[in-house]
Amino acid sequence: MKVFVAGGAGYIGSHAVYELLRAGHEVVVYDNLSTGRRAAVHPEARFYEGDILDRARVVEVLEAERETGAVAVALHFAAKLIVPESVTHPLAYYHNNVEGLRQMLAGLIEADVRHVVFSSTAAVYGEPGEGECFEESATLPINPYGETKLAAERMIQWVAAAHGMNFCVFRYFNVAGADASLEIGLDKDQLTHLVPLIMQTALGQRDRLSIFGSDYDTPDGTCIRDYIHVSDLARAHVLGAEHIVKHQESLLLNLGSGRGYSVREVVAEAEALFPFAYEYAARRPGDPARLIANIQKAREQLDWQPRLGLREILQSDYAYRKKLLEEG
Repeated sequence: MKVFVAGGAGYIGSHAVYELLRAGHEVVVYDNLSTGRRAAVHPEARFYEGDILDRARVVEVLEAERETGAVAVALHFAAKLIVPESVTHPLAYYHNNVEGLRQMLAGLIEADVRHVVFSSTAAVYGEPGEGECFEESATLPINPYGETKLAAERMIQWVAAAHGMNFCVFRYFNVAGADASLEIGLDKDQLTHLVPLIMQTALGQRDRLSIFGSDYDTPDGTCIRDYIHVSDLARAHVLGAEHIVKHQESLLLNLGSGRGYSVREVVAEAEALFPFAYEYAARRPGDPARLIANIQKAREQLDWQPRLGLREILQSDYAYRKKLLEEG
């Protein structure tokens, strides 16, 4: 089937494109290249430059593609996603993550594309009382990023009901790692996530790692997160897209490993592989103490489960960054 991937030049989007092509699908990438890289787009995918806020351009691309076969399903990876930045620039997040999705959905409807896969986030859960997040858990975001993603989820659900669409909403937990080919990985200037920051420190690109907060209500005082390899996440998107097209039904699923690691545990695992220096710093605004996915529904409904663990995440990210440094 033909798949339209908004944000397909970005980190997660580019990995989804690789997995879609490996599964035998035809891929159309749509990206404004504000944070994505043209070089990250697989050479077998067709690329169009454009913004999800530009509904006319979305329709133009979808109609142009119709000449060689209609797009069956659209994947959305075109969101702003930095929690601290969302706290200081909430209007930019509402503009891109909510209004941008509204315009893209309007374009899909106009071009008669009735299936959409949306990348949401564990940030919609906020500060879950039990630590483990189920799809039915309360959604009480504690930062603008989570609020905009929850608003986007609800918009999709209402629009789907009104216009006969099917959707697959994935709530991501912490995504890291790089494709086994090492052709793509997380390559951007503004890094805020733990794993790439560890690797930059191990490779001498920064003096030391800062661990934000040591006084959380967790066993070792540092935040607990669920880490999933980006390739496992990308495979789930292929299965989700195929499922909603084949079965004509909608899904809302968590994607994680189902296991939580504290920041200190991740640091210890990385220290066993690569030496680096670190220090403790003040908490960052908007960070909950723990977020762990219950992934039973994804296992049952998509016959999916993660294949790669924390060590593979760390090793692949390190290998990708080392390759970038060697290539200059």
